Amino acid sequence: MTVTAVALSHVTAEPEGRTVGDRPESGELAYDPTVVLLTVEEAARRLSVGRTVCFRLIRSGELESITVGGLRRVPADAVPEFVNSRRRQPHRPAHTVAV
Repeated sequence: MTVTAVALSHVTAEPEGRTVGDRPESGELAYDPTVVLLTVEEAARRLSVGRTVCFRLIRSGELESITVGGLRRVPADAVPEFVNSRRRQPHRPAHTVAV
């Protein structure tokens, strides 16, 4: 009888073919459900907006944020709350530009 050793370093344990220990690709952040606070940049990335727009949403009070030791942080659950509040608002047509 022949016994063949199998390397377990490439066993898929994460979605999308990612393997345990793989690092996110450049510019991609791994999603961690245990994260409670996000940086403004992380919140902006989740909303698919720029950092400046995210700060504008925070300043206007539309997106909740707190300070921790002088650092601005967005509670992770504030992002889906913001999206849900926007979805509940009546639809306003986009501005059109006459050509």
